[in-house]
Amino acid sequence: MSEVPEVRPPVVTPMRVVIAVCLIAPFVAMLWVGSYSKTDPEFIGIPFFYWYQMLWVLISTALTMTAYQLWQRDQRARASKKGGASE
Repeated sequence: MSEVPEVRPPVVTPMRVVIAVCLIAPFVAMLWVGSYSKTDPEFIGIPFFYWYQMLWVLISTALTMTAYQLWQRDQRARASKKGGASE
């Protein structure tokens, strides 16, 4: 009797690429210091250098929450495919 090999979903999927971009974007933005090492434009009297970094705190939070939600959706989809295939 020949045994049917187990079919696994691909490891790299478009959703996982989006998750990676959401998690990597804040690091790239903060490590590219030349893009924000200036004082102008000011926002309510706060130099650009400071308000840009504080804005990325909020953006990073939103991107991390998005990545988490996408990861949960991906895991549920994989579990349902696995459960459906074995029955």
